[in-house]
Amino acid sequence: MNEALIERIRSQFPGLDRTHNGLPVAYFDGPGGTQVPRMVGDAMLDYLYHHNANTEWAYPTSAETDEALYEARKALADFLNASAEEIAFGANMTTLTLHLSRAIGRGLSEGDEIVVTELDHHANSDPWRQIAQDRNVCVRTVRMIPETGQLDWDDFERVINSRTRIVAVGAASNALGTVSDVRRAARMAHDVGALVFVDAVHYAPHTLPDVKALECDFLACSAYKFCGPHVGVLYGRRDLLDTLDFPRLRPAHHVAPERAETGTLNHEGIVGAGAAVDFYASLATAGDSRRVRLANAFDALHANGSELVTALWNGLSKIDGVRLYGPGPELPRTPTIGFTIDGQHSRAAATALAELGLFVSHGDFYALTVIERLGLGDHGLVRAGCGVYTTMAEMERLIEGVRSLASSA
Repeated sequence: MNEALIERIRSQFPGLDRTHNGLPVAYFDGPGGTQVPRMVGDAMLDYLYHHNANTEWAYPTSAETDEALYEARKALADFLNASAEEIAFGANMTTLTLHLSRAIGRGLSEGDEIVVTELDHHANSDPWRQIAQDRNVCVRTVRMIPETGQLDWDDFERVINSRTRIVAVGAASNALGTVSDVRRAARMAHDVGALVFVDAVHYAPHTLPDVKALECDFLACSAYKFCGPHVGVLYGRRDLLDTLDFPRLRPAHHVAPERAETGTLNHEGIVGAGAAVDFYASLATAGDSRRVRLANAFDALHANGSELVTALWNGLSKIDGVRLYGPGPELPRTPTIGFTIDGQHSRAAATALAELGLFVSHGDFYALTVIERLGLGDHGLVRAGCGVYTTMAEMERLIEGVRSLASSA
């Protein structure tokens, strides 16, 4: 484990000094409530204190706002391996997906089909189900294999056909950590002329996204998952953003990427999202461009995350009464594990762990179909995930905390 890197990262996060019941707090929430580094908070405050204005007006702070938003687009373009003209911002991934589905839906006709999967967060399935209902088109759902937490690729091949117009697939499961083969899905979709939308919300904090390598047409993620504020990010191929019939006001922009956005945006949040990308780039010791520095940083973080999740999986699997879900650490996955403790509701387990200074999340994480397919009803999962700042000592504390809960149950 690269302890020097983790120490350098942790120095950027003042929130890690928090204690609870006299114990140091260790955050294992996904990342779902990821702490924000100083440079992100500083960038947002600097914008609000010194540059805050509306856009495209004839005075300096407005021009500075225009420049700040463009620089953030360039940063997120480097993050996703796209161009600045292909990056749109919104309130969150869910809002952007609903907006995009409405734009695509205007071009659908009766008899068309949309493909979603059981493994996905409902922000990547329900918007498409709703537009299908509005447009009287069919939704086909690819099955998840409960025993492995992976997609059933034989079923995927069965549901895609010449009537498929959109395939919506998640790059990684926020409930189970499963990483899916998006490029395989994209090639199947493109073979029949369908568009591909990727939910990369849980994927982006752990694997540097590359829209070209994934061969997707659209991709959405959330900055708060990778150490930024609560802002949604949408990548769309330039030709598609320029031609889709987005719902918009008549005086609003009619060219990409602004034509995919609505109203006055969260300027300080967008600036913070760009700063979050720069935070990751700053972790690399070498690289001629921001994209190369990002790739080098993510390589090092992936190695750390793999070591941590392997230790967590092996430690939890040895505890009687603890059941793990999803693929093992030898398979493609994020450093996020869902588990249950016999005799304890997930909320009760999370509450008890919080008393030990171990902050985990619980429930269905809006991946409700996953929970239903696992037969967990309203019990849900306990979810423990590694952030960029997680240490092996914290992982060992978590394993011991779960062991004590399991023995008491």
